[in-house]
Amino acid sequence: MTMIRTAKYMVGFTLIEVVIVIVLTGILGVVATSFFTPLQGYFGALDRAELSDVADTALRRMGRELHAALPNSVRVSGNYIEFLPTITGGRYRANSAGGTAGCGSAGDDLSFSGNDTCFEVIGTLSTAPSVGQELVVYNTSNTSALGVYANDNVAALTSDLACTLSATKICFSGGMQFPLESPSKRFQIISGPVTFACVGNTLWRYSGYARQASQPTNVTSAPLSTATSIARLATGVKCDTSNFSNMSGTTQRAGLATMSLTLSNSPDPLDSITLLHQVHVQNVP
Repeated sequence: MTMIRTAKYMVGFTLIEVVIVIVLTGILGVVATSFFTPLQGYFGALDRAELSDVADTALRRMGRELHAALPNSVRVSGNYIEFLPTITGGRYRANSAGGTAGCGSAGDDLSFSGNDTCFEVIGTLSTAPSVGQELVVYNTSNTSALGVYANDNVAALTSDLACTLSATKICFSGGMQFPLESPSKRFQIISGPVTFACVGNTLWRYSGYARQASQPTNVTSAPLSTATSIARLATGVKCDTSNFSNMSGTTQRAGLATMSLTLSNSPDPLDSITLLHQVHVQNVP
């Protein structure tokens, strides 16, 4: 038997119903867009604020350390910046005759006319030095041919029965004769070198490695690969657009270290932030 379909079974949508559905869908789409667009902007602002905080924290730490660097020890190569931290410093006792070699009693001065092993500090150092640190006098260059990186004005601190290292007495080994006398009779006590390196998408801090004549610029080889302390300062860094620079100063003007960091959590350049930080570096030894 063949069933004949009548109007009773012919159910569907009228044109008015279709138009109403389209209008309601459009209204809901507009409402959803007006709600989610500000929400996306809010979360984007949170991401950029977090990136700015990370970059600012890293740059401020770098700035604090660079500000206390040994005069004329900062050197930059690409995305690597190296310097020698100053632990303390003061003025050494000297006389017009250039000092007397050897380690004497109270009033002992630093000799520049022969090998010496100790001298008395004018006043008292704010931080007592310790064995393992080094003495530097009148560092005028950050090259491998002159100054501390050439090892011609630096001596290792020591302490024994002949000379007790303290905040008022500096003892150093090797019978060192420093090549140049500081016009202001200044000296600095330093620790090992520090390197800030931007590699891939991470900013690192390396310390606890041996000082080199040439600046190390490879984290996968010695001495940076053998550093005893490696700290991550920031991630999400775009090292290809970040950069470091150092402008050496003169006796009338301090040096200027410039650090620019670009951070991003997205390949979209609009989602990245760039912070610039400059710090004056002491250059008068």
